[in-house]
Amino acid sequence: MATLDTKGREAFYLADIIEKRGRTAVVIDVGTSGMAAGTKQRDRDGARVASPAELLKEIAAATRARVRDLLATGTIGAIVGVAGGKGSAVFGEIVSDLPYGFPKLLVSSARPALLAELAVLNDIILYPTIVDLFGVNAFTERVLENAGRAIAAMHFAPTKHERKKKIVAITAFGVTTPAANQCVARLAEAGVDAIVFPANGAGGRKMEELIAAGEFDAVIDLTTTELADEILGGTASAGPDRLKAASHQSIPQVIAPGAVDMVNFGPPSSVPDQFRGRQLYSHTPYTTLMRTTPSENASIGRLTAERLSLAEGPVIVLWPAKGVSDYDREGCIFCNPDADRAWLEGVKDNLAPNTMVCELNCHINDPEFAETATTWIVEKLGQGV
Repeated sequence: MATLDTKGREAFYLADIIEKRGRTAVVIDVGTSGMAAGTKQRDRDGARVASPAELLKEIAAATRARVRDLLATGTIGAIVGVAGGKGSAVFGEIVSDLPYGFPKLLVSSARPALLAELAVLNDIILYPTIVDLFGVNAFTERVLENAGRAIAAMHFAPTKHERKKKIVAITAFGVTTPAANQCVARLAEAGVDAIVFPANGAGGRKMEELIAAGEFDAVIDLTTTELADEILGGTASAGPDRLKAASHQSIPQVIAPGAVDMVNFGPPSSVPDQFRGRQLYSHTPYTTLMRTTPSENASIGRLTAERLSLAEGPVIVLWPAKGVSDYDREGCIFCNPDADRAWLEGVKDNLAPNTMVCELNCHINDPEFAETATTWIVEKLGQGV
């Protein structure tokens, strides 16, 4: 896939490499000069001419439909794009609803910030060229050779067999990793597979998409910290759809306040001025954590309850009285029992009457917490313990 009016030489060079390795290449033009089938310029009889942004959007929509058809007929098993900035954005739109694990490789000269945004939205394999793409030369041919060989070796072969094990999605952060590890181990003992997502914004967003696609049988949402970032403008927000998909899918959910004691920012200089003077901790040179206050935790709890009110399946909220992260233990930097309890009260005051809340006298990373969460999930899945 490429804008053939500007990246045609690179695209056909790449296609030739792929075909020399025994694969068939289908070249798709997403350039504005040729325009993908189904798009239109709307420039006759005084009608409004589409803006460049609108035209790119139309091209992406038309091409996305074509790619879906190629996938449905088994024509394609991987996709590779060659692009600059605009082409990279279009590529991201086109592959956005392809299955998780479908090989998506993008060879791009786009700015790093755009590539980082694409990585947040999808499981695209990124190959930055560093040099600009102005034809095939001594530098770009090295990149294209490697990209062609790589994509030729990739193939998406979705299983047609019914999966033999139930699969549970789990959320984790560094400060809740012990809890996630224990849940994974206990589920394995019960014959249940676990897939762990980092609660870093991108992880939560992708988990919600996969839950909506029917990939999971249950969720142990240990680490709902992304809601704190959503409310307070941190860097780890998963967006407004977080904590919704499982409710719509009617699958069992364990909900816990893992890491809601913190909001994520970048280096100290990146912390917004409004939060200067707050309790901050330098987790790494590139990550600054801000402790949430009781009123903020109450808001996070209220938002949690509001989203759980949509649940059509079984839900249990587990609350660890002795802390919600490794930094939230007695004597540690973020220990604040009043703020933790504010989350619980925010949940209880707004939760649907039939939703169970279980208060545990332990830390979230204690074995008792994982035991309670996994026992409930396994029972709901009908696996036995």
